[in-house]
Amino acid sequence: MENRHNIGIIGGGICGLYLAWKFARLGEKVEVFERKKEIGNEVCSGLFSERILNFLPQSHKLVKNEINSAVIHFPKKDINVRFSKIFFVMSHFELDRLVASLAREAGAEIYLNRNIEELPQGFEKLIGCDGANSVLRRKLNLPNPAFRLGIHGFVKKRTTDSFVDVWPCKDGFIWKIPRGDEIEYGAIAKPETAKKLLNDFLTKNNISLGNINSKIIPQGLVIPDNQSITLCGDAAGLTKPWSGGGVVWSLIAAEILLKTFPDFSDYRARMKRFFLPKIIFSKSATKLVYFSGFKTPWLLPNSAKIEGDFLL
Repeated sequence: MENRHNIGIIGGGICGLYLAWKFARLGEKVEVFERKKEIGNEVCSGLFSERILNFLPQSHKLVKNEINSAVIHFPKKDINVRFSKIFFVMSHFELDRLVASLAREAGAEIYLNRNIEELPQGFEKLIGCDGANSVLRRKLNLPNPAFRLGIHGFVKKRTTDSFVDVWPCKDGFIWKIPRGDEIEYGAIAKPETAKKLLNDFLTKNNISLGNINSKIIPQGLVIPDNQSITLCGDAAGLTKPWSGGGVVWSLIAAEILLKTFPDFSDYRARMKRFFLPKIIFSKSATKLVYFSGFKTPWLLPNSAKIEGDFLL
């Protein structure tokens, strides 16, 4: 890649920082604009498959616990789901700061407290990594993806269990994640029902949470047909339909962008070929499992094995 592009990246989350690091290493001039006053996502479960090490081997030092299965609790049946790739529990906040340090060392400029409301000028390429409510997506008059709301909090109790608990609900699910030095409880559902869903569960089980936070989670691939501006990560609605997780998918998308750069049309085409079949399949599979779990639980196996990032 020739050193000839001025690249502006809106959003200093994991996706934007990873792109900044990789582009800077390739000799490109990169500037990142982050609206917050410091780097670090604090509203994330930080549950990533071992694929994270393919992108960021340095992140292994952040692992707090390892998860190899999930127990799905339907009203009349529990299913033990084993992961073909183990999951690591990490602090997303610390992961973001690690990647920011790599980006800065490679020569990328990161500007904090920059709330971008208009398209920055002077860049040959603009990349929106600015989350669910992307400014770039809005400026391009693109449709919003579907939105869900994730809420989580913590109980101070040390546990190193190697499984997570999941309670499916009508339009989402509740989770329990052992994080080593604490236990995380959370819920993901439609924005208008998520809070009540979690509160009812906590009341029923006499659980009191601290440090409760929430975040909008997008779902639905949105990539502009534009050679100067594109979207990646949450800004493109790129999260797993069954779990709402998006970090590994975002990093895969970032690698596709790096390989096709500077051709944003090629990036758009490859993103659709790679992700759309997976999104369609996983949505259908999730609906089928939910329907069976609530209506015909005897049809479901007692145990199963899945690929945690793609279900297959």
